[in-house]
Amino acid sequence: MQVILRQDVDKLGLRGEVVDVAAGYARNYLLPRKLAETATPGKVAELRKHEDKRARQEAQTSDQAQEIVTRLEAEEIRFDVPAGETGTLFGSVTATDIAEKVWADRRVRIDRRKIELPESIKRIGRHQVPVELFADVTATLRLAIVPEGGELPPEEELEAIAAAEAEAEAEAQAQAEAEHVEAEAEIQALVEEDEGEAEEEIQAETETSDEAPAEPDTPDEAPVEPEPAEPEPAEPEPQPEP
Repeated sequence: MQVILRQDVDKLGLRGEVVDVAAGYARNYLLPRKLAETATPGKVAELRKHEDKRARQEAQTSDQAQEIVTRLEAEEIRFDVPAGETGTLFGSVTATDIAEKVWADRRVRIDRRKIELPESIKRIGRHQVPVELFADVTATLRLAIVPEGGELPPEEELEAIAAAEAEAEAEAQAQAEAEHVEAEAEIQALVEEDEGEAEEEIQAETETSDEAPAEPDTPDEAPVEPEPAEPEPAEPEPQPEP
């Protein structure tokens, strides 16, 4: 299924790109969260027209690209973004955000697809991000991701915060792995216990069948007929008197 991304999605694509995704992924995740919309022929044609117009505003020659490098590398590009106390952003800074910020601040059009940003930026701090402007011409953008309404703390503090967060993530991952191993061990123990009980039951049944006494063979006996009863003596008949 083809969709047009309405926002940059890590490891999927940039806003405005047409991407192929599984239908279930689109219906259950991208479309409900308004991260994408269905790619109809009309919308795709309009998108291509807009991309062609933007491309004509980018560097067209190596000399133009070199001039743009000088302009882009002269100063930092500042982003004021909402962030938590630990420096984690409430959101992220994406390649599309960078391209739009460069256009808004410097009136320079760059191809966001040529910004080397494997993952969106999710922490305050200073970041250096390369972008290809023309063949063999690359500028290094210096970004300052600043907490909204504040300023960046000293570099040492930023490094300490990042190190503490990395350590906490490592501990959480180690704990999760330990819990996973423990759970697998418990499951294996239950399986072995069930198997042992099943073997004991089979063995007990086998022993019972082996120890059962055999029924003795009894010869067939003819039925015993009852002996005839002896007749009782007859009483003498009375004699007539003389």
